[in-house]
Amino acid sequence: MTQVTEVPVTNGQTSHTVTAQTRVDEVRAMREKIPNFVIPESSRDNQRLGSVASLPPQFVELAAVAIKNTGQLGAAGADPEQVRDLMDFADAYDPLADEFEAMAGFIRHSVTAARHKAGSIALTTYALAQRLAKRPETADLAPHVADMRNALGKRIRRSKAQPAPAPAPAPAPVTPPSSTK
Repeated sequence: MTQVTEVPVTNGQTSHTVTAQTRVDEVRAMREKIPNFVIPESSRDNQRLGSVASLPPQFVELAAVAIKNTGQLGAAGADPEQVRDLMDFADAYDPLADEFEAMAGFIRHSVTAARHKAGSIALTTYALAQRLAKRPETADLAPHVADMRNALGKRIRRSKAQPAPAPAPAPAPVTPPSSTK
């Protein structure tokens, strides 16, 4: 009798996929709600913008005051209220970026924890199946053990730390033969 190993698709996978996609859609919808939202054109954009973006706020405010109080600087199209609004935006939304970064870390940790738990259950099941497959009354587990072993693949086991080999002894100094005449 040939056994066919089937990996069942559970209803939980579908609901998690749908729920996760809904969260992705909600996060993407937030883009439209954030004023001044800009998607970087390249991976170097933050580096390119960083030095000017990190100017002291006092400097930026002094520039806004100079624009307001002198006609020559305002004539170039600079608007002190726009400068202040951009700084207010940056100050207000910086904590939101921090929160999203923290949330991303928490989600990544949750994903790792879920994989760890599932993997631990799988390893425990594998170890139990290996032992039970050796018994005549549960020998029918042998194909499952073989399938699991194949799926696990060749994994490199860490060997216990080997002590470093002793350095070779230094050669004895060679003294030239003395010549006596």
